[in-house]
Amino acid sequence: MGGIDRLVVVGGSLGAARVVEEARRIGFAGSIVVIGREHHVPYDRPPLTKEFLTAETEPELVAHLPDPEALAVTLMTGTAALSLDTRNRLVRTERGEVGYDALVIATGGQPRPLEVPGGDLPGVTTLRSVEQARTVRAALEPGARVVVVGAGFVGCEIASSARARGADVTVVEALPLPLANAVGPLVAERLAYLHRQYGVDLRTRTKVREITGNGAVEKVRLNDGSVVPADLVVVGIGVDPTTGWLRGSGVAVSDGVACSPYLESTVPGVYAVGDVARWVNQWNGRSSRLEHWTSTGEQAVAVVRNALTDDRSPCGIVPYFWSEWYGHKLQLLGEPADEVELLGDAGGASDPFLAQYRYDGDLAGAFAFDRTGPLMKLRAAVRKRTSWQAMLGKPAQPGAGLIGT
Repeated sequence: MGGIDRLVVVGGSLGAARVVEEARRIGFAGSIVVIGREHHVPYDRPPLTKEFLTAETEPELVAHLPDPEALAVTLMTGTAALSLDTRNRLVRTERGEVGYDALVIATGGQPRPLEVPGGDLPGVTTLRSVEQARTVRAALEPGARVVVVGAGFVGCEIASSARARGADVTVVEALPLPLANAVGPLVAERLAYLHRQYGVDLRTRTKVREITGNGAVEKVRLNDGSVVPADLVVVGIGVDPTTGWLRGSGVAVSDGVACSPYLESTVPGVYAVGDVARWVNQWNGRSSRLEHWTSTGEQAVAVVRNALTDDRSPCGIVPYFWSEWYGHKLQLLGEPADEVELLGDAGGASDPFLAQYRYDGDLAGAFAFDRTGPLMKLRAAVRKRTSWQAMLGKPAQPGAGLIGT
């Protein structure tokens, strides 16, 4: 295809697996090499904060490439990429050089560490890999004192899982509300109530000042002067794209690999997918870096088409993300906006509801709390950014009522 005989993917992630599968699906017959730092084949990460922590016995990892031989792919697991020589089209690794005709960067991101005194004590961890998930799982037992730093989606999933295992949970969040930037304040207020309804001590507008302990974590001191006892501290304050190995390569980096609308980097023949890719999303025309499972799969399809065929086209993705907290399903479609219409029951924090976001007169996104059906019916309208006036002409969902704007 197009004179490309060898496709190399750096990163043993979902993005890598999807690129391999799509390349073979469209008939690419050349060699494929996947270089990954972890010792596992690419596996599904979302369950690490959910079922992996709550199941009675440790679940098996769900491999994204269960049969590499069937796809004729060479897996270099346990191998870190050290640098990239774009002039000679070589990836330099711990195990030698690997040549490529087309390269896909799928290195994902690394969790941000908590840079405070005591942040490196035993019992303080992030959660990105299966090894870290095992550390957290082993500490979750009835009465265990768990402090989660960061009330993003990952932190909230960990809090939910810890409560399901009977742990006492405190969540520390610098923002006024959990997920305030991701879902907007109106929805975030309901999510804050939800945490408290399920027994979580949610501390907002608060930061960790210091972690102390004699050989392991024992206490977390906050900037309001309070002290929280802790047996385990899980840090979920975001991820930074893994791009350090690209220094000197000519590949531009700006909070991720800077890509064209075709997901191609500043160096021809080098592409990026997943958490590490920053590109101009054709759906909204803005520079985007998405850390969503579904977005990675869509990007992989676009990258393979653009890298291996003559049928090139820009990549446009409607963001979609789902999560599970305390037995409830949360879904975000599109993007939030300041103007919100909240439909549903006006009762307790755990009552189902649907939020619709309006931006510049158009439907920009929606958030569903135990309302999967109504949300899915909005997918086409969000993708087209249907005008709000046109949406008002549609019949309301049965039993729905306006409870806030």
